[in-house]
Amino acid sequence: MEYFPVMETGSSSPSTISSSVSETADAASTPGTQRSLLFDDDVAADPLDIGGAGSSFIMVVGGLGYIGSHTVLELLKANYNVLVIDDLSNSYESVVQRIETLAIEHFAPLQRPMPALHFRQLDYRSPLMRSILAEYCSYTVSNKASPSTPIVSATPRFPFSTLHRTDSGIDMQQEDASETTLRRESRISGVIHFAAYKSVEESIRMPLRYYSNNVCGLVDFLSLLEEFGIKNFVFSSSATVYGEGANCGVPLREELCVHHPETYQDDDGIERQVSPGVLGLTSPYGRSKFMCESILADIARSDPSWSITALRYFNPVGCHESGLLGEDPRQKPSNLIPVIATVLAGTKPVLDIFGTDWSTPDGTAVRDFIHVVDLARGHIAALAASAAGRIKAPFRAYNLGTGRGHTVREVLQSLEKTSRRTIPAREVGRRAGDVGFCVAEVRRAETELEWKAVKTLKDCSVDVWNFTKDRCLQQASDEMEMQC
Repeated sequence: MEYFPVMETGSSSPSTISSSVSETADAASTPGTQRSLLFDDDVAADPLDIGGAGSSFIMVVGGLGYIGSHTVLELLKANYNVLVIDDLSNSYESVVQRIETLAIEHFAPLQRPMPALHFRQLDYRSPLMRSILAEYCSYTVSNKASPSTPIVSATPRFPFSTLHRTDSGIDMQQEDASETTLRRESRISGVIHFAAYKSVEESIRMPLRYYSNNVCGLVDFLSLLEEFGIKNFVFSSSATVYGEGANCGVPLREELCVHHPETYQDDDGIERQVSPGVLGLTSPYGRSKFMCESILADIARSDPSWSITALRYFNPVGCHESGLLGEDPRQKPSNLIPVIATVLAGTKPVLDIFGTDWSTPDGTAVRDFIHVVDLARGHIAALAASAAGRIKAPFRAYNLGTGRGHTVREVLQSLEKTSRRTIPAREVGRRAGDVGFCVAEVRRAETELEWKAVKTLKDCSVDVWNFTKDRCLQQASDEMEMQC
C-alpha cells in the first residue's frame, strides 16, 4: 500500500475512487481517456467492472496456455476473480471463451454467476503492464498520514521557515494548509507466473531468448509488482532444477535444491543441514528456472513481507474431462503427450522415443506424470496455504507430482489401450538435456499445502483421448473429401 500527499480541494470528508479495467486491450495505450484519480470522485463505478469496485483479483500471466488455462478455470471455481495476461505467442484467444463456458456450467447448479474473468493480450514484459496495474488499484483520500506512514513521491512544500524574520519583528509561520493523503491499494491480491518459455530442446538452441524472457523479464516484472505493493507470488518452476540429481534413481526431495542454507529431517529422523546449490543443471531452460528461484529466494530473504511459493512441476499431462481444454500449443509441441496426440490425429506420422538404454525397467525414461487438473489445484492450494499462514517462510519450494513414475512405453501403451489404436513409434537416440529418472517426493506439499494428486495415468489417457478424438474424426473426414 502506498501513500501520496495531495492538497485539500475543499471537501472535508474522505472519498474513494476506484479504477477498473477496460475491456479492450487498446485502452492501455490511451491514458488521456482514463478518469482522473483526484477529481472524478463523483463518477459512478464502471458498469463493465463485473468484479466490483472493491473486489480483488488473482493475476495470471501466461494464463491461456496449457497449465495456465486449467489453473484459471480452477481459480474461478474456487471463487477468485481472475485477470489473465497473455500475449498469445503460444496460445489462442478462443481459450477465454472455453474457460468461461466451463465456469458458467460449474456455477449454473449453484444458481449464481461465475466470478469476474478479465483478459488482456499483452507480453508481461511490456511497459503497458504499468497501466494495467494502475487500473487495478483503489485510491482513497484520507487525512494526513502519520509520521510512521511511508510517503512516496511527496509534493514539495514551500520552505516557509526561510521567511522567518526576527530582525523585523515579523514571524511568518507556516500556513495551516490542510493536507490529505491519497492512499493507493492494489486490487491484485496475488500473482501466478506462467509466462516462461519451457522447451528444453529449444533453450539449448536459443539460450539468449530463454534468459531474456525467463530471467530478465522476471526481474523487471518483480520490480513493478513491488512498486504496486503486490507481494504474494506463485512461481511455476520445474523439476529440471534438480539437474543430474534426477538420475539418482530415488524420488527427489526439495532439499536437493536450495538457495540458502536449510536444515531438515531425513527419513531416519536425523536433522541434517544442506548448503545452497545444485549438481549438474542440464539445459539453459533448467538453469533459467534455477536462477529465477535464486532471485526469488534472495528477494524474500531481504524483505520477509513477500510471500513467494515456487512450485516445481514434474510432467503435466491430461486435460479437462470435458475435452474443451487441453494442450494445444501454437508452436511445435515437444512434450510427450501432445506429440502422441499429433500422431493420433494424423498430423505427425510417428512418435520418436528418445533413448531406450536408460537404467529403467524397459529402457525408456521414467517420469512422474501428473494430471494437469491436479497440478492446477496445487496453485489454489498454495494461495490458500499462504493466506492461512501455513507457509512459514517468505520463500518456499514444493514438488507437484504424484510420487510415482511411469516409463515412456507405459504411457504409450495406456493411450493405445484407451484409443484402441496403434500408435506408430520408433526408437531414436537420447535427446540433449534429458535425464533418465525424474520422480517427485511429495510429502512437503501434502503436509504444508494440504494438497495431493488424485488422478491416475488412466485418467490422463481418457481425458487426452477425449480432447483428441474430434481431431481424428476431422482428419478422417478431410481425407474422405479429398478422395471424393
